[in-house]
Amino acid sequence: MIIVTGASGRLGRRIVERLLTRVPADRVGVSVRDPQKAQLFADRGVRVRYGSFTDPDSLSHAFEGASQVLIVSVDKMGEETVRQHLAAIDGAVAAGARRILYTSQIGASPSSHFQACRDHAATEEALRASGVPSTSLRNGFYAASAMQLAGHGLEAGEVALPADGPVSWTTHADLAEAAAVILADEGRFDGPTPPLTGAQALTFADLARIATEVTGRAIPRSTVTDDQFRQQLTGNGVPAEAAEQLLGIFAAAHAGEFAAVDPTLATLLGRDPIALSTFLTEELTRHDVR
Repeated sequence: MIIVTGASGRLGRRIVERLLTRVPADRVGVSVRDPQKAQLFADRGVRVRYGSFTDPDSLSHAFEGASQVLIVSVDKMGEETVRQHLAAIDGAVAAGARRILYTSQIGASPSSHFQACRDHAATEEALRASGVPSTSLRNGFYAASAMQLAGHGLEAGEVALPADGPVSWTTHADLAEAAAVILADEGRFDGPTPPLTGAQALTFADLARIATEVTGRAIPRSTVTDDQFRQQLTGNGVPAEAAEQLLGIFAAAHAGEFAAVDPTLATLLGRDPIALSTFLTEELTRHDVR
């Protein structure tokens, strides 16, 4: 039994969908906070059970009979995030899983400028200390995050953000496919994977250039100070702590933490990863940004 957590989320759902093309549905289980949101999987024969990292007692039932558990990292940052990941690791160990997998991130390091990468590093260390074979999927930075950070600027006609650096933007779809391949081929990687990235590392200036080509509108890239960006965020209701965490993305990118480009993802997919230009074209068309 392969258990996938967070299967109603953007990445987890796609992982289960791709996994079902490789293994029978009765070998797949999902652990979700709201089983109703995974009803489509239940209808296909997937075992759906309630499980929450904030309710550790629930995980013994959710992970029952697991040979592998894929822990999809929570969409938060800080100490509470690491505590939740530790609860999931403990649950997988208690369930007798012979391998624990975890969706980490390129740049995971205790010295990263970005809080999430420090959280990933702490979780990876807990995996190593668990005594159970583990695999950390060092996922490239989500291309969807590029759209979230630049989306308002693309609509307004100017991408005004703090100084950045090259980032190996990678789509949820490709990373989900890779995770499914690795789950179906148990033990393919032991420990952290190589960076699972797109074929290029691009800056927000590159993104603005691509958007200009796609839309036919001039969309320049300008640089704002950290204080200006912080004030803009907090002025729009973003909590101060969250604003600092977002600034960490730019500091980490500027330091080159997300710049690695590696062929491993293409090898797993058996094709070239989806390019940022392709993803951006689809997103701009979908949002009618022209």
